[in-house]
Parts: sequence; C-alpha cells; structure tokens
Amino acid sequence: MYLNRHLAQRVSKASNRYPVVLVCGARKTGKATMLRHLGGTSRQYVSLENIRVRRIAEQDPALFFAMYPPPLLIDAFQRVPSLLLEMKYIVDQMAMDGKDNRGMYWLAGTQQFSMMEDVPDSLAGRMAVYTMSSLSSAELEGRSPSLFHPDLASLGERVKTYRPKTMLQLYQDILRGGMPEVCAADETLDRGQFFADYVTTYVTRDVLGQNRVRQAERFYDFLVYLASQTGCALRYEEAAGVLGISAHTAKEWVNILVRSGIVYVLRPYFTNVSKRFVKAPKVYFLDTGLAAHLVGWETPKSLMLGPMSGAFLETYVVSEIVKSYLNAGKRPNLYYYRDTDQKEVDLLIIEGNQLYPIEIKQNKDPAHADKNFGVLANLSMEVQPGIVICLADDFVPYNRTTWLYPAWAI
Repeated sequence: MYLNRHLAQRVSKASNRYPVVLVCGARKTGKATMLRHLGGTSRQYVSLENIRVRRIAEQDPALFFAMYPPPLLIDAFQRVPSLLLEMKYIVDQMAMDGKDNRGMYWLAGTQQFSMMEDVPDSLAGRMAVYTMSSLSSAELEGRSPSLFHPDLASLGERVKTYRPKTMLQLYQDILRGGMPEVCAADETLDRGQFFADYVTTYVTRDVLGQNRVRQAERFYDFLVYLASQTGCALRYEEAAGVLGISAHTAKEWVNILVRSGIVYVLRPYFTNVSKRFVKAPKVYFLDTGLAAHLVGWETPKSLMLGPMSGAFLETYVVSEIVKSYLNAGKRPNLYYYRDTDQKEVDLLIIEGNQLYPIEIKQNKDPAHADKNFGVLANLSMEVQPGIVICLADDFVPYNRTTWLYPAWAI
C-alpha cells in the first residue's frame, strides 16, 4: 500500500524548474518509492546498488547516461557521486542547444553532504535538494501538508484536523515510529527483526562501506547510547568516557548520523551565533521507533510508564515538527534555551525578530508550565505567546500569555 508523501508536491514543482532534483535521507524512509510513484511509467529507473550498473557508472559516466537517457530516476546515488560532473555537462549542453532541460534527472540517496564533498564543481543553481524523513503523523493519517507554525491562529486551525488520542494511543504511535515498512505491515511483521536488520544494514553498508567507522561494535554501542540520550543534552566527553572512544570520534559519529538523517541536533540559542556551536546540543532521533528498539522498549505501555517516557514524548514532538519543515522543503530554524541559572525552554522557533517559545510536558495540566518563559525577555526579541505541548484534551489557554496544545495534534 502506497502512502502519499507530502514532499511529493515540492518535488513536482521543483522538477518544473530545475534540471536535477535530489531527495536524500535515511534508508528505508521511502525516497525511491515516492519518486517511482511520482514518475510513473514515463521515467526510467536505475539503481546503483546493482554492481554491473555501478561499475559502468564509475568507469564510463558518458556510457552510463547514453544507456539510461532522461527522464531518469537514479537510486542509491551516493554510491557514485562523481556522476554529478557528467550530469552537469549534459544539462548545460541541453541549455546551450536551446532545449528544455527541466526535470531531466531525479536522484535518491543517503548522506547528502558526503555526496557532494568530492565534487569540485557541483550543480549549484541547477539542482533542488530535499531531505525526506520517515512518515509523519499527518502523512500516516492522510492529512494535507501543513507546516507546524506556533502562532495561535495556525494552531487553532491545525488542531481541528486531528482526531483526539488517549495517552496509550499516543505511545503506540511513538513506539511504532514512521518507517513505511513498519507502518504498512500487518501483525506478521517482526518489528524487532526489522529494526535489527535495519541497524545491521546501516552499519555495514552506509557507514563501514564508506570506511568512516572502523569499529562496528563500538559504533553500534554508540547508537544505543545515543538512543538512551534522545531528548537530552549531548556532552561528547561524557559519551567518550562511557564508550571508550575519543570525544573527537563521538562528534564525528554524530555528524555521520546527522548527515544520514538518523538524528537531529538541536543547538542552544544565543544572540552571539558563534556560541551556538560550542555549547552542548540536544540530540533527537528522527524515528522514535528506531530509538525505542535500540533501548529495548517493546510495548507501548512499558514505554509510557518507563523512565524514558518524557524523553520519548519530547523526541516525538520535536521530530514531528522537524518533519513538517522537511516536508515543506524548508530548513528548520529551531533552538533550545538554557542559561547559567539552568533555566531552560525546550524549543524556540525563530522567525526574523520573532521568537516562539515551546515547552513539552508529560502532563494533562502541567503546573507552572510557563515558569521559564520570562527569561526570554533578555534576548531583546519579540517574544510571542508561549505554547506548552502536553497531554491536554484540547487547545486551551493556560493564562493570558501561554496556551496548552495537545501532543496528539502535533
């Protein structure tokens, strides 16, 4: 069963403007499936996972493109990123000949930045780049694309499109995650086996295959450790001490996971931009199902009642907000706040000089929900009404400057 992806609208529009469209993201998130569905029978498909095809692409790019003329969808593009140079020549030649070069090539692959780093002259201005994550709750429930925006009018309209859920139902969604194979499967799917195979494939093919990590067992341990820290501040020295690796290695591995679309790093907000990169970031898994598997949660009830329930709720909320941005083709401008007095605000959405504060609480009617919002006045920005995303039954005012918003409508 094919589930409509919100990013498809962006790809279609971009294909009417750019010669090349790249969709990158973690494995098994449905990139090629979406592009094949969108392209139909009019667009040829080829995968660079095929050894024979990959050898031709590596040794003779001109022959490869002669064998597979546009419109073309190339899957597993990260295998031969050097094809970009020949692709650039082809699309530029089309333009010089006065021919329409829009939508010639669609690419699907993992590790967006590693695809580009070995190419001295990329397709700047000729290629649209998008990131796809696992399915969002809106996609799973068949709702229209909608960027999460924290102004009161937008939230009031957004909550009307959602069906209320119990706390247990919400944690069922969190445990399941958004991997298309898991979401579309019946009871016969062994969820544990799926994620075990996913991790094995990811480590051996995407990471070890690029010679970036030489310690497979240590890297797996690092994944598990990171999952146990989802929603928390990440201190590289602490991680290094626990796992017996260097802080430099820990940081490098986090960067690999970010580039691969496995985790999202939320940086602290400072008016001095340089400080954002030296203070401890918070890390979130973009698929809560994968994180739950790595730390051993097997049922929604055990996760809901366990010591990590709050961290997983926060991870779910942040990941859903990030997905709404990615599906809209936008880069999330998200931060968190923590000062020297240890006062913290879970999430800040910045738009120009406007700041939208968000707290995430595992309560239906949290006490003192807005206690830290006042410190944001020191940032000399226009602080908008605060939002507390929690287990409330509806979108209701907490006081004159703060509203409660239900997590099931995120």
